[in-house]
Amino acid sequence: MDVAAAIDRYLASPSLSESTRRAYAGDLRDFAGWLRGRGTDLEGVDIRALSEYTAELGRGRRGLAPATIARRLAAVRSLLRFTLGPSRVPRGTISPRRPRRLPDAPKLADVEETLAGVAGDGPLGLRNRALLELVYSCGLRSAEAVGLDLGDVDFEQESVHVLGKGGKERVVPLGEEAAYAVALYLRDGRPALARGAENALFVSVRGRRLDTSVLRRLMRNPHRLRHAYATHLLEGGADLRTIQELLGHASLSTTQIYSHVDARRLRRVYDRSHPRS
Repeated sequence: MDVAAAIDRYLASPSLSESTRRAYAGDLRDFAGWLRGRGTDLEGVDIRALSEYTAELGRGRRGLAPATIARRLAAVRSLLRFTLGPSRVPRGTISPRRPRRLPDAPKLADVEETLAGVAGDGPLGLRNRALLELVYSCGLRSAEAVGLDLGDVDFEQESVHVLGKGGKERVVPLGEEAAYAVALYLRDGRPALARGAENALFVSVRGRRLDTSVLRRLMRNPHRLRHAYATHLLEGGADLRTIQELLGHASLSTTQIYSHVDARRLRRVYDRSHPRS
C-alpha cells in the first residue's frame, strides 16, 4: 500500500476540520518518512512499531514534548483507522506521560489592566473591548467567542448561548461590564463594520466574521482569560460542578485542575495567617 497516497486520501476526508488537517499533515508526512526508513508499510504497523516510533520522537535532537508526541500518535492511529479499519489499530497505551500543568491564570488586577488597555471610541476599539470583556465574563474559548451570532446574546435574560466543542451547547450568565461593552459595540461600533446580512456578533473591518487570530493579536494568549474566569469563580466560592458546566467541560476531571490552583492560594493564606504555619 502506498503510504503517501493513503495519507492524501485521509487528509481529504470531509470529516476532518481544517485545523486538524493542517496539524496532522506534517505529523503524517514525518511518520511516512520513518516507515520508509524501516522498509515498512501501513499494514506492517503494530504496537511494537508504534512503540519504536514513540521512542524515536522522544530521544536525541528531536526530544519532542509529551503533548506533541501524543498528538502525532493520535494522527497515526486516526490514519490507520481510516485506511485499514478500527480492528487494525494497535491497542495499548504507549504515549509518554504528560506532566500536569497548572493553568496560568492572571490575577484580577492583571485582567483589569488588560481590559483597560483596549481603548478607543471607534468601531474597532469598541469591538475589541466587547470581545475581551465577553471572553472573560463568560469564560469562552476563542473559537466560541468569534463563533457567536447576534441572537446568542440575550440582554433581557442576561445570558449568552454558546456552541462549544463537539457541538455541545450551554448557556452562561452575562456579566454587567460585558453586557455594557457589548451593547455599546452593537450601538456605536458594529453598524459601521457590518456588511450585508452577516449574522456574526463580532465582525472585521470588511464586515466578515472574525477569526481567532484577532484575539491573539489583542492578547498573546487569550485562553488565560478563560483560566482567570474559572480561577476567580473558584476563589469566590463557586463549586467545581458549577464551573464545569459554565466552562463546557465534558468531564469533571478536566475542571479539577483548578482546585490545585486554589489550593496554592489557600496555602499562602494559611502560611500568612496561622500562628503555627
